[in-house]
Amino acid sequence: MAVPALLQTVVADMRAPQFMMSSRFRSVLPLLAAVALLATSTAHAANAKLEQIIAPVPHSTADHSKFKELNREFKNGPEVTKACLTCHTEAAKQVQHTKHWTWEATDPKTGKVRGKKNIINNYCTSPVSNENDCMACHAGYGWKDDKFDFKAEQNVDCLICHDQTGTYRKLPGFAGHPVYKRVEFPHGSGKFVEAVDLKKVAQSIGMPTRSNCGSCHFFGAGGNGAKHGDLDSSLQHPGKYLDVHMDEKGLNFSCTTCHATSHHEVSGSRYDTAAAVKGPAHIRGKKDESPASCQSCHSNKPHHEAMLNQHTDKLACQTCHIPEYARNQIGTEASWDWSQATTMGPDGKPMARKDSAGRRAFDSKKGAWEWDSYVIPEYRWYNGYSDYKVIGDKIDPSKTVQINEVGGSANDPDSRIWPVKVHRGKQPYDKVNNYLTVQHTAGEDDSALWHNYDWQKAITAGMKAANLPYSGEFGFVDTAMTWPITHMVAPKGDALGCAQCHSKNGRLQGIEGIYMPARDSNRWLDLIGWTLVVLTLFGVLMHGALRIYSSRKKG
Repeated sequence: MAVPALLQTVVADMRAPQFMMSSRFRSVLPLLAAVALLATSTAHAANAKLEQIIAPVPHSTADHSKFKELNREFKNGPEVTKACLTCHTEAAKQVQHTKHWTWEATDPKTGKVRGKKNIINNYCTSPVSNENDCMACHAGYGWKDDKFDFKAEQNVDCLICHDQTGTYRKLPGFAGHPVYKRVEFPHGSGKFVEAVDLKKVAQSIGMPTRSNCGSCHFFGAGGNGAKHGDLDSSLQHPGKYLDVHMDEKGLNFSCTTCHATSHHEVSGSRYDTAAAVKGPAHIRGKKDESPASCQSCHSNKPHHEAMLNQHTDKLACQTCHIPEYARNQIGTEASWDWSQATTMGPDGKPMARKDSAGRRAFDSKKGAWEWDSYVIPEYRWYNGYSDYKVIGDKIDPSKTVQINEVGGSANDPDSRIWPVKVHRGKQPYDKVNNYLTVQHTAGEDDSALWHNYDWQKAITAGMKAANLPYSGEFGFVDTAMTWPITHMVAPKGDALGCAQCHSKNGRLQGIEGIYMPARDSNRWLDLIGWTLVVLTLFGVLMHGALRIYSSRKKG
């Protein structure tokens, strides 16, 4: 008889009451213990053999190290892409239709062509004439000027999104290529970056991870956490406190869990945000116009309390559930003042300094920065549409130039109150033509600002590359850029409480177009309310007085 079956028979016989109290019971205990130990050790041995037979389930359905196309040395990235395309024949064509490739996005209302290569941003200003550096964050190889071939499939960089070794790195100055031989970086620093092992990287590829996406999005604007405020390297290994969805020991979402991808087009874009999704949670597998929205999983009525669900008609989920952004010591950049660039040290030489947290604070090349951590957002009505300044758009230098203006109002049914980061800056502009200038900043040539510290030369070269007239006169103007906040979702217990908004000096004190109890007052409503309070109090007092009077009269 098998050991487990024998054990079951013995236990069944021993359940009889007369057996439990007998001497036989006491004598069989050692035997029973031995049988149990034998059964346990047998089970462990069986499990160990089973684990040897069945290997752990891999993340990918293919082991790329077994592909003969990848079992060779590669000279450069385009060679790897050609190898990838022998199997993934349509992948490059798909990538070439995405914003990650074109850096363009057409405004659905005006037809204006926006996108990273056309707008003036509030950080490094523009990639035009600076492509050699900026393309470290482009999903391609070789974009160094306006002659880049966007149709050449071998120019698509597969590895930047699919590397699983963590060793694939693209540096500024190489036009989107990784380092193919050991190089000193930054130049003159005495620090070196080793050449990438393209064969090893190509054989490792898998689905994009947070680290893949973060290699660009965590470090936008040239610094960890600088640009967005809700994206930085802490999200590579976050805890629940930082983000309940990405919590490494919990749900452990990757970026593509929400930003679902179809034909290499990643859902969710600041150029076209789903700001007010209505209806129930969406069924995975069916067509979903906005898979990156909260409502996609939670519906627009996710609470058990009806009163809280009423708020979703006016509030974005993020307003309550992201009480602060940049919730760590990395922080985020609050402002960038370009007007202080080219300022030299006491010895007349370029200088740089960091703040008390080790973040960049001043550099003669780039100007001055201010940083902040644990930031309470500003709030705006937002309907998902933003109007961006593109190169050549006219400005009014007497006012702060809004790099982008988010659309929405209290009367717009597609608008919700959203948390935002507003980044302030100061940028050069053409004092005669009244538009923001394009400047050639990066490079070692004589016209590059970071090499010659000469604004006039840098602006002249940049405007020529942008095909814009330049008057020769420049000044500096205040600028602002608005970023909707949607990452770093806090645990339920850290969501905003009622009084944080429903008070005179609450978070939403600047939001117009709605009546908020405890924040707002109305003369007639207040009069009616206090009248009811007084009448109620009078009624209670009269009722009590009559009862006292009646009881005494009866007595």
